[in-house]
Amino acid sequence: MLQFLKALQASVLAKVAGLFFLVLLLCIPLAEIDSINRERGESQREAAQELAATYASRQTMVGPLLLVPYVERWMEPLRDAQGKVIGQEQRSKEMAHVVFPDKLHIDGSMTPQERYRGIFKIPFYTLNATLTGGFAAFDPRVLPHSETDSKIEFKAPFVAFNVSDLRGLDGSPALVMGGEALRFKQRVPGIADDAWFADGIHAPVTGAALAAWQANAPLTFEMKLGLVGQDTLAIAPIAEETTARLTSPWAHPSFGGRFLAAQRNVTPQGFDAQWRISSLVTSAREQVRAGLSGRGDASDAAAAAATASSARPQRNLGTLQTFDVSLAQPINVYSMSTRAGKYGMLFIGLVLMAAFMFELFRKLRLHPIQYGLVGLSIALFFLLLLALSEKFAFWIAYASAASASVALLAVYFSAVLGGWRRGLSFGAFIALLYGALYGLLASESNALLLGALLIFGMLATLMLVTRKVDWYALSRRVEPTVPVAPIAQGA
Repeated sequence: MLQFLKALQASVLAKVAGLFFLVLLLCIPLAEIDSINRERGESQREAAQELAATYASRQTMVGPLLLVPYVERWMEPLRDAQGKVIGQEQRSKEMAHVVFPDKLHIDGSMTPQERYRGIFKIPFYTLNATLTGGFAAFDPRVLPHSETDSKIEFKAPFVAFNVSDLRGLDGSPALVMGGEALRFKQRVPGIADDAWFADGIHAPVTGAALAAWQANAPLTFEMKLGLVGQDTLAIAPIAEETTARLTSPWAHPSFGGRFLAAQRNVTPQGFDAQWRISSLVTSAREQVRAGLSGRGDASDAAAAAATASSARPQRNLGTLQTFDVSLAQPINVYSMSTRAGKYGMLFIGLVLMAAFMFELFRKLRLHPIQYGLVGLSIALFFLLLLALSEKFAFWIAYASAASASVALLAVYFSAVLGGWRRGLSFGAFIALLYGALYGLLASESNALLLGALLIFGMLATLMLVTRKVDWYALSRRVEPTVPVAPIAQGA
């Protein structure tokens, strides 16, 4: 039995099996570190939600558009209990017609700002924009009569403008229409409380603008807008032709929504993006009509325009087709730490493999505890990276954690391998691995290719270096000889 244990201790295969088991065992601290990373990432999202609840959230912008209230009146037979017609009574219902701009151009700049919740930094923006466009002459004949022989009485129209979070309005928007300065209010008499546009702001059309509207003349408008939002701005293309140009000194934009920017120029000094969207390629107008009428879809635009405003609409504007731009964070430390942790098992395996090669070729004996300490030091790197990246830029945190790990392993292996040269060479190998890992993290689009090349390169190097090695000879251990004491003369 003792001889079997000695043979097992000297077996290379047994040592390799033990190292595989150790790597699997070290997955436990790696999993715990990944759990901590996920919890911190969730805390960051909660911080963003708290700021959205107390300051301003992501903004979705709809408008400006014209709403034309009107009353449809008609006569219905009045019947007695037996169903006999005994007269007539007048019926009426209030309705609203939505008029979209012919053209809408948005020219704005997004000034980034950052707000903190604890240690977490959340990006916000302040939009300063000018909205210009015009409405075509109103034709009352576009309104369908829902009842036979009914009459329609129009009321004064008003401009409706909606953003998903009114707290983000930086002062009251300045609107000039038809040469008349209109004043926005939060509520206009006659708007149903459950209408989606009841949450927006409204400007009654008065003065010269109302006179031009009543004369069926086209109306032009110009609107100055200041708006604060959290990281993302979404705009609904509601005009016959919607054009927009947004600029910002933020160098890391993310373009999304239903329509990407037709032209964009992103430099380290910021971005300049332009959109041009026709109503022929978007259903945003139908979605707004459906929201006005309270229907889930907008398959019949004419019927939607004639649906009563007292019906309960769909007030959630998040489903609208929009074009979006987000001030994305260039490096999310938690996602980067998560990606780094995915290579943890491979990283530990490569380091232990290198230590095992030193043990074989230098005829050294490393204890399993020494391998375990080396593996734990690598696992600790990922925890140190996470902690430092919350305080410093990611590249600084990575360089600091990697330098500390390389220095520790170089000093440790200098003693374990019996020489500073061996320790420094092993430290250089570890530094090379850390450099390769940072290259994988920095090149997100090519991470799979670079990772595959790294693994292939390491395996190819190991195979080429050991292609002439007699593994059986390396497995044989020289039994220590017991020195024989010299016989003293004269004994």
